Amino acid sequence: MMSVENKTVIITGGARGIGAATSRLYNAHGAQVVIADLASAHDAANELIHSCRHPSHAVFIAVDIANWDDMTSLFRKATERFGRVNIVVANAGIMERKDTFALDEVDEYGELIESKEAFRVIDINLKGTLNTLRLAMHYMSKPRVDGDAGSIVLIASTSGYFGGTGVGAYVASKHGVIGLLRACQGVAIRRGIRVNAVAPFFTPTQITAGYAQQWKDSGLEANTPETVAEEIYRVSVEPTLTGECSMVAGRFVHPVESARTALIPAFVGQDIANLMAESKEFFDSIGGYKLPELKQGS
Repeated sequence: MMSVENKTVIITGGARGIGAATSRLYNAHGAQVVIADLASAHDAANELIHSCRHPSHAVFIAVDIANWDDMTSLFRKATERFGRVNIVVANAGIMERKDTFALDEVDEYGELIESKEAFRVIDINLKGTLNTLRLAMHYMSKPRVDGDAGSIVLIASTSGYFGGTGVGAYVASKHGVIGLLRACQGVAIRRGIRVNAVAPFFTPTQITAGYAQQWKDSGLEANTPETVAEEIYRVSVEPTLTGECSMVAGRFVHPVESARTALIPAFVGQDIANLMAESKEFFDSIGGYKLPELKQGS
């Protein structure tokens, strides 16, 4: 595994929960940590920095990950401060505070009200992760003198593979994160960048506070922010990993993307699996998917 000493790590949503545990862990290993979070997390970030082993190697930058200008400023400031971005953990995420499928919220005409809360979740969890991923690959593609390829870890969720909890926007956004993981591999590999993901099971954080005690009382498996952080760290520094997603569920940690790939013939049938493989070869042979032309005015 590679050392992170004096490497620069950006962690979005880095001031609380899993993000805070991850920030603290990288700092303890000697990394220069950029804690990227909302301006409202300023006090929490400062407390976190003071609790770190190397407080002088950590800095807080206020950012809204769904805002492109904020994100470009984040990467620019991190580069100006530390010289290069080596590792990025796209951790920031939220869950809806209103039921996406609540169908009884209507206006004065009896028409269903648009779910702005669902759009907020998708903006932060999916659009924000896409912003982070694109900028991370852009900055990591710049010429480097140490030959060190960049490493990106997307934080998904078991909700990126399962969907029975009913939190529609959260589930959709985390499925989208897994889609980004798969879709970016060609570009990332050509640029020498490793992109992986970690999918945590139930972890007691601000997102799960509404039922955390009931979960504990049930005796079901649970993570801690620290155990998830340890897996994020491991995935980020393991040079043989790319395109993998590590599912963390209490005592159980399993690589699920490689397992999924191996099981595709059983899942969709050998004939469709063969057809999909042939289709990929076709697109590779023509230089990739040919995007439709933009029409004037569109």
